Amino acid sequence: MEECPNLSYVQTLAAGDTDFEQRFIQIIKEEFPDEATLYLSHIRHDEPRAAAEIVHKLKHKFNILSMEKAYAFAVEYEEQLQIGDMKHDLDFRKILDTITRYLKTI
Repeated sequence: MEECPNLSYVQTLAAGDTDFEQRFIQIIKEEFPDEATLYLSHIRHDEPRAAAEIVHKLKHKFNILSMEKAYAFAVEYEEQLQIGDMKHDLDFRKILDTITRYLKTI
């Protein structure tokens, strides 16, 4: 599921207001690393339901970054975590890594 994040949704939302766009990007750049780290901590401590809460937050950032397939995957993964199933952790981590690399470029 290689999908490239982009800012098309943010740019549409900003409608030319570059200050708004930059503030929005800054919020994502500040929140995403902390949420990703928290997700990994919950997985490491075998806390799938707590991880599901973080996936719930992260999936909205996938949507904001125009990653529709990643968003759909996160919706399903969140449900799986709620019942204790963490088997798709590595796939989810790949999405997190893709976004982490992208956020360093913007």
